[in-house]
Amino acid sequence: MIRVIVVDDHPLFRDGLSGLLATVPDIDVVAAVGEGNDAVRRAVELVPDVVLMDLNLPGVPGLEATRRIVAQAPSVAVLVLTMVDDDDSVLAALQVGARGYLLKGAVQEEVLAAIRAVASGGAVFGPGVAERVLSGGHGRQRGHGAQLSTREAEVLALIAAGRSNPEIARELALSLKTVQNHVSHVLAKMQVKDRTQAALRMRGLS
Repeated sequence: MIRVIVVDDHPLFRDGLSGLLATVPDIDVVAAVGEGNDAVRRAVELVPDVVLMDLNLPGVPGLEATRRIVAQAPSVAVLVLTMVDDDDSVLAALQVGARGYLLKGAVQEEVLAAIRAVASGGAVFGPGVAERVLSGGHGRQRGHGAQLSTREAEVLALIAAGRSNPEIARELALSLKTVQNHVSHVLAKMQVKDRTQAALRMRGLS
């Protein structure tokens, strides 16, 4: 059973999402809150598997709430679910420790798959998010000119989440050799020596 806290300041969306998740057999909504401070308090108190985090919250904003949850309850996976669709917000969420980033326009299957993925230690980004951030403005700003394919962006996201090559192979249903090739291409395109530098650069720390 995946224990989830829903955080959103819009009661209709919060209640609707909580009600939807309550119908899913392997998901248990243990709390639903509308403010950042409450999100941190309940996450530390209940230690759920996943916190679904909106960014636009009254009081403590979603990014700061995410940072505090990751710092105080590191086993909790924060999955951002927001209307905010810009590269800076995605990068900021990664930098404070979010395991994934989805837009509220995502379909039900995408949301459920993302919850299950981050609960099992994966990293998840909505369609085009990882590719846009990692091969677009962020890469050029960093000066390494990386132009990653969608698959390479997915591999990099999992590297940044601490996954080994065999784990990445299982997560993406690829052969180990294929994953090794993707990792080599990612390191070459990002002009870094190893996986650690790649992960740091993805999080905007290198």
